Amino acid sequence: MEIRVQKHSAHIVVVTIDNQPRLNAMTRPMLADLSRVWGELEQSPCRCIVITGAGPRAFSVGADISGDLSARQETARYVTQALLKYHPFSKPIVAAVNGDCVGGGLELLLSTDIRAAAPHARFGLPEVKWSIYPFGGATLKLTQQIGHVHAMDLLLTGRLIDAAEAARLGLINRVVPAEGLMPWALETAEQIAANSPSAVQAVKRQISTIIADHARGREAAEQELGDRVRASAHFTEGVTAFREKRRPRYE
Repeated sequence: MEIRVQKHSAHIVVVTIDNQPRLNAMTRPMLADLSRVWGELEQSPCRCIVITGAGPRAFSVGADISGDLSARQETARYVTQALLKYHPFSKPIVAAVNGDCVGGGLELLLSTDIRAAAPHARFGLPEVKWSIYPFGGATLKLTQQIGHVHAMDLLLTGRLIDAAEAARLGLINRVVPAEGLMPWALETAEQIAANSPSAVQAVKRQISTIIADHARGREAAEQELGDRVRASAHFTEGVTAFREKRRPRYE
């Protein structure tokens, strides 16, 4: 279970989410590590980042809810940083979605800039099925990126969509054969890195600052909403049902 960081070339870094037995679900230590990685890369000379998941099955299915589900403010802070929820960031991020991209994995995807997926990848936000509030940024960013009706479809039904539908909705740029996904991502990163880093990073910082400004002031409301859901009997039932691999029964 780790966040791997590998230097591909002088100006390109590949970040890989690796927890293959659990479909690259991110444990609390992994989220803390990812938070640290973003801070280090922001200060590094790299010009573009490629992010992907290990193995053929998943990009990431989000937080590992088999473990600690507490949401103290300190925990919320590094989860927020790990998913680049509110933080202006100057380095472009290319996403190579090698498999399922679900929950917090999708929320992380929303902080990337150019995205392609393998044909077998699936996308969704199933949190409401398990009485979990999606506080990783989807309630703010998804509507901005794909529009109200498409965002609410995913957020309220919890259904999964395939890569072709994700491309049609504008959630990803394109579908790429699995064997060509990383070559496409690295080629795209090389094109970005060949441009003026000053200009590229100014564009990226401006866009991410606009997003952060739009979200500013909503942290307290998000925390309150998430706490309210976690305090409910529905949360206990939802998480128990998930761990027992059964359908939840909400009274």
